Amino acid sequence: MNGRPGKPTVGSVCASAQGFGGAMRGNSCLAGLVAATVCLCSLRGVSAQPAAPPDAERLRSQLRELDRRVDQLRAAAEKSRDRHAQRWVADVAVYSKAVSWILRHDEFYKPVYVKQAQAALKTGIARAHLLQAGEHPWNLQTGTSIRGYLSRVDGSVQPYALTLPANVDPKSGKRWPLYVKLHGRAGQMNEVNFIARHDGKPLPSGQTWIQLDVFGRTNNAYRWSGETDVFEALADVERRFRIDGRRVTLHGFSMGGAGAWHLGLHHPTRWSSVGPGAGFVDFYKYQNQTQKRPPYQHRTLGIYDALDYALNAHNVPVCTYGGELDKQLVASTSMVDAARKLKVPITLLIGPKMGHKFHPDSLREFMKFHADASVRGRPRSPGRRDLRFVTRTLKYNTCGWLTIEEMLEQYVPASVESRVGDDGVLQLTTANVATLQLARGVSHRVEIDGDLLPLENAADGLLPGVYYERGEKQWYVMDYMQSKLFPDNRDRRKRRDLQGPIDDAFMGPFVCVRGTGKPWSAAHQQWSNWTLARFEREFDKWLRGRVPVVDDTQVSPQMIQDKHLVLFGDPGSNQVLARLVNDLPLKWDESSLTIDGKRYGTADHGLALIFPNPLNPRKYVVLNSGHTFHEPDFQASNSWLFPRLGDVAVQKFVADAAGSFQETVVWAEIFNGGWFLPGARPAP
Repeated sequence: MNGRPGKPTVGSVCASAQGFGGAMRGNSCLAGLVAATVCLCSLRGVSAQPAAPPDAERLRSQLRELDRRVDQLRAAAEKSRDRHAQRWVADVAVYSKAVSWILRHDEFYKPVYVKQAQAALKTGIARAHLLQAGEHPWNLQTGTSIRGYLSRVDGSVQPYALTLPANVDPKSGKRWPLYVKLHGRAGQMNEVNFIARHDGKPLPSGQTWIQLDVFGRTNNAYRWSGETDVFEALADVERRFRIDGRRVTLHGFSMGGAGAWHLGLHHPTRWSSVGPGAGFVDFYKYQNQTQKRPPYQHRTLGIYDALDYALNAHNVPVCTYGGELDKQLVASTSMVDAARKLKVPITLLIGPKMGHKFHPDSLREFMKFHADASVRGRPRSPGRRDLRFVTRTLKYNTCGWLTIEEMLEQYVPASVESRVGDDGVLQLTTANVATLQLARGVSHRVEIDGDLLPLENAADGLLPGVYYERGEKQWYVMDYMQSKLFPDNRDRRKRRDLQGPIDDAFMGPFVCVRGTGKPWSAAHQQWSNWTLARFEREFDKWLRGRVPVVDDTQVSPQMIQDKHLVLFGDPGSNQVLARLVNDLPLKWDESSLTIDGKRYGTADHGLALIFPNPLNPRKYVVLNSGHTFHEPDFQASNSWLFPRLGDVAVQKFVADAAGSFQETVVWAEIFNGGWFLPGARPAP
């Protein structure tokens, strides 16, 4: 389920829509990997969990045996340099990771979890034996089996379930349709339980497609690294099998429905159809909130509230479902009403006298809608010309042949609507768009807000995309050299994956850097250390991966090139921070920091910030912050997992007797499109 308003205990389980789950099935660096699987220590401060079973030591002993074999397989894979070898090792190590995490967090919620952990170890060891013999028969196994991949975010191994029809052969020329299914919230689900729900299940009768059941790093409504998980798992499937990219269906129920709204409307030309069932679509109404959040939080709600993206349903067939008696029916009806006002059709199915589950007749109609859309597939390249697209963040800036590269104002709707005139000219109407890119082959010419410009032959006709920039009075097309240099972002503008807020850094590869020098402020250093420890603890438990942490003396040029740097400490303790602090929009001395013209003492104030890394402006640097939402939000509801500190914030901290800290935000803001504070310099 989505999670309910309020703050339930961590062990509570929301209704799981079991009827839907069963019915839908009937229709429907390696070193880092090893390191992530061998640590069994408990983490201080994790919410109380069920005690480990009496035979936990036996599980640990078996886990050590599996880890030893994974080590051997890793070494062999590195030696062979077989590009597929890492994939097969991940398919083994995923069982080790599952048991490691259930032990490290004592997540034996029910007695059956012990048997599930034993079964996972048995399968993992059996796969290890096969792989050591050079075999991996599970890859073409008919029915459902578990796979693993190595996440680029944190180097963790993450699971997914894959259901294959008979006779799937990657070496043949046949391309298969794919259904991506997002599960609902299950408060007691972990990797072991996810594996038990899927592994070894037979092929459902009548299924002729490949199905990907996503883990999503448990229960986060496919936000943040949970969102990255969907696309990393999808990419892994596409590497293994020939998937028809025009026939990828996205659907889910409850929390999975919220995820389908989110991913379906943010990426509307990625799917052949989208099927959200009973999933929340906004924050205020769903959580019965009557008081408006502070501006730096309210604005960033536009990242995820699906109601803000109803227009995008114009670009993809959508069929939504809700039970007549389900409180979550309002999510579907709200989306349909919002789309109707924009003259965008969404098909709505209502299960008569049903609560939070599918009515059998509705399910059949729902699946037929998506099967028919899959048969049709998305239009062939370049796709439909009549796009209608809106976004509130450059994180989600692409719709087919159209990309919004820069916005005039952040978290305000930026939209483009297109049509082809009688003369064959592509006509665009825009709002809040500063720069856009169009695929060259869409038309000979384009008219943007009344300005007629070349398209097919623009920029010497040499690049696949053509860039257009809004001037003071009209639009201009960039020439070849301007177009070639544009992706370098030499002006350090907000662009996709470089647009903030702070939490965005943890959707891609990152590494936390702790200082080893003498801090300027002992109190600030204690708060910084506590902040890093909290992030490690919460990410480990709720996002199912170990936070990568290195000392400041260990930061290499390769890390600077490949990863977002998350720096903890001050310029005295952290030599990397000292190296770049003068290129950040602040001043920092031994007793205070100054930002936006105000001075704060570092004995009781800390700064959280995200900014283009001066050492590599294609990546972020983050100061003294992990995710800005915390354990109570994970426990309460997925809808609470929104940014709390914008791009930059000053927090006053007070230590308590237990060694923890209480934090109060005293100032927070969002940088403009040029990464300047409002009023400091206008965004050009």
